[in-house]
Amino acid sequence: MDKILLDSDVIIEWLRGHQPFVEQIPKLIETHSELFWTPVSVAEVFGGVRKGEEDTVTNLLLLLEPIAISIEHGRKAGAYLKAYAKSHSVELGDALIAACASSTDLKLWTLNKKHYPMKDIAFYK
Repeated sequence: MDKILLDSDVIIEWLRGHQPFVEQIPKLIETHSELFWTPVSVAEVFGGVRKGEEDTVTNLLLLLEPIAISIEHGRKAGAYLKAYAKSHSVELGDALIAACASSTDLKLWTLNKKHYPMKDIAFYK
């Protein structure tokens, strides 16, 4: 059973009905994979939500497990920013998502691997 943290871009592709996400995510849920989101992704998704999509977003997030951001995540994200902000333009949101993934041994499913140069990140697919 996979444990996967969905990055904001994957959630958005799923919400917009794009392939392969509309097929893969339900299959993962059906096969008892655990799919997670962070408050960072929720903020990013709701920051770009289209009019009338709010309820759909809320309902889809109910299918996923939340990860609360802890002090440990904040410290790890700070270390990522210190190491990669200047050299790789890593921003706070991506640092927090990466910290959540690495601290909880989740595979990160993202469309932007370049945002995650951290060596301790395992990627899904």
